[in-house]
Amino acid sequence: MHPPHSVETISGDPGRGLLLICDHASNHVPEDLAQLGVPEHEFARHIAYDIGAAGVTRRLAALLGVPAILTRFSRLIIDPNRGRADPTLVMRLSDGAVVPGNARIDETGKAERIRRFYEPFDAAIEAGIAQAETTGVSPAIVTMHSFTPYWRGVPRPWEVGILWDRDDRMSAPLIAGLRADPAGLTVGDNEPYGGGLPGDTIDRHASARGLPNALVEIRQDLIVADAGQTEWAERFARLLAPILPLRA
Repeated sequence: MHPPHSVETISGDPGRGLLLICDHASNHVPEDLAQLGVPEHEFARHIAYDIGAAGVTRRLAALLGVPAILTRFSRLIIDPNRGRADPTLVMRLSDGAVVPGNARIDETGKAERIRRFYEPFDAAIEAGIAQAETTGVSPAIVTMHSFTPYWRGVPRPWEVGILWDRDDRMSAPLIAGLRADPAGLTVGDNEPYGGGLPGDTIDRHASARGLPNALVEIRQDLIVADAGQTEWAERFARLLAPILPLRA
């Protein structure tokens, strides 16, 4: 069982110029929400959390000695990587799975989930940025995610993708470094998803402040086990260490 609070904060040196965030770290649903009426087996799927992303985030934070913020609740409750007005903030249907506990949620119910889960996550990020700024450094923001190997039966060719919007100070060196990796990786540039989602975590906290940023997507089958999580954390540590801190 997770503690009752909804955010996990990992300490690190804020002067290193990087704040790691894992928006979909957990598949946990508090007991009072009764699993949202969703069968237990569905919580092992990507609809509930980003498989492997939390493990990579924790290892990467330790390797670089930087702070990290991770959610302690399932994205099926509320998706903190969405704007408050986004229609997918609380999903009624996710990749074929009906979410009964969300089917009749009203604005009051949404407001309560925002207060209980979304706002503490936002507040933790704000505090992390403020702490970095007390050292005289404007931190880069990197959010860690994972994606399914297949979508609607079609295999996805990328091992990793970097998502970004207008600011490529962080994404450009990461994409270049990944493409130069001796493993011969297929690297997505705004794949398998497009960057620049209005109201998402990076938009709210990094773009709004002009902070360097990138969203990392790693294919789930590569990080489902500890060994893969370690491998990818070490890879990103090698890429990030020489470019920090970036100047905002």
